[in-house]
Amino acid sequence: MQERILGKDLKVSAIGLGCMGMSHAYGPPADKKEMTELLAQAVDEGCTFFDTAEVYGTPDHPHDNEELLGHALKPYRNKIAIATKFGIHFDQTSPTVNKPLVPDSRPQVIRASLEQSLKRLNTDHVDLYYQHRLDPEVPIEEVAGVMADLIREGKITHWGLSEADESTIRRAHAVCPVTAIQNRYSMMARWYEALFPVLEELNIGFVAFSPMANGFLSGKYGKDTVFGGAQDYRSVMPQFSAEAIDQNQQLLALLNDTATRKNATPAQLSLAWMLCKKPYIVPIPGTRKPDRLTENLKAADVSLTAQEVAALDAALDRLPMSQVFGGSPMKQK
Repeated sequence: MQERILGKDLKVSAIGLGCMGMSHAYGPPADKKEMTELLAQAVDEGCTFFDTAEVYGTPDHPHDNEELLGHALKPYRNKIAIATKFGIHFDQTSPTVNKPLVPDSRPQVIRASLEQSLKRLNTDHVDLYYQHRLDPEVPIEEVAGVMADLIREGKITHWGLSEADESTIRRAHAVCPVTAIQNRYSMMARWYEALFPVLEELNIGFVAFSPMANGFLSGKYGKDTVFGGAQDYRSVMPQFSAEAIDQNQQLLALLNDTATRKNATPAQLSLAWMLCKKPYIVPIPGTRKPDRLTENLKAADVSLTAQEVAALDAALDRLPMSQVFGGSPMKQK
């Protein structure tokens, strides 16, 4: 597996593993034994970058994902990087499938969150600690100051921002250098490409979550796909509607045709496209299936020329495309 550098010195595999779906948002939590084996497989196949958050779980077991990783990855802790997140909780009173997020990045909340995350993750430090969403009631400079303190204390080694804009990034970076942003990015969600010049100027990495538009770009879903109801966000995501399946046929055809020419799968092409755009982009696709894990990680071996990337970008600019899920709604405290 190729490696990439996020920020100044955080070395990670070119493709990481987003672990949220093992415990949250994609139906009931997966079998723990199977996921433990999958995480071991990921390490064996060269993945060294694992992404979680304190809120990835269920109402009955809200910290399920961190606990899973803490147990499964403990044997490999000295050769992997673990990223987790602070600063939100879910509004469990909401009847919606995709429950609103409530931001809370008060310094005392951050410190309490980190101590609990360290315990669940069976570690003495977090390699990359993200503010999960901006808290409009806490200045980002104050959050960055807490991060600087935690780095000095050795409890985290790097920090980042998720779903951040340019102003927030600049203000945060001026207080404590930001290693990476983690933003939604895929062929269907390209709005954060405008941040590339800023990231290059400040030497900040881009960790891409939902790099296949929540799996849609794998080409494995159709109008007959049935999702896991009240625990599966995909059941309400616009790109999976019957109308969207029709709207996105040209996009899927582009993926299939290009992937065939490159001896790759559509999922691999989706990942290779962003890997070949910028050397500081690290996608973190998620999966529960061993064969999909191998498929995703092997995307790092698919090479696209600058001309091929530009041609794909031009096609994406002109193709009809449905709406794509853009994130959970925010609710104020």
